[in-house]
Amino acid sequence: MKKSTTLAVFIVLIVILANACKKDSEENQDPGSGTVDCGTITTSFSGNVSALMSTSCAKSDCHNNGSTNGPGALISYNQIFNARVKIRVAVANGSMPRDASFTAAQKAIITCWIDGGAPNN
Repeated sequence: MKKSTTLAVFIVLIVILANACKKDSEENQDPGSGTVDCGTITTSFSGNVSALMSTSCAKSDCHNNGSTNGPGALISYNQIFNARVKIRVAVANGSMPRDASFTAAQKAIITCWIDGGAPNN
């Protein structure tokens, strides 16, 4: 009898914890999870992506001219476009930028731009 009660309590705890984690993940959606609604986000390379990359990535100790870090320099549209897959992964999982962090809105701008085909607009 004691084993079945312990098992029942254990199962109830697992169900409670699983639901708590699910609710938390739904409330804290981020671009890395693939749950960003890009239909509500307006992005353009010249309007916001380029500025984010310049101020957060294309710095002297990171991805400026001549950089060999990760995908290399991230200054021009072509460099950023060619590295878009690596950029998306690093931005979405929070490993970049190295010395700061993007807000959820900034992550969404970059990931939605990339998911939208990374146009030179």
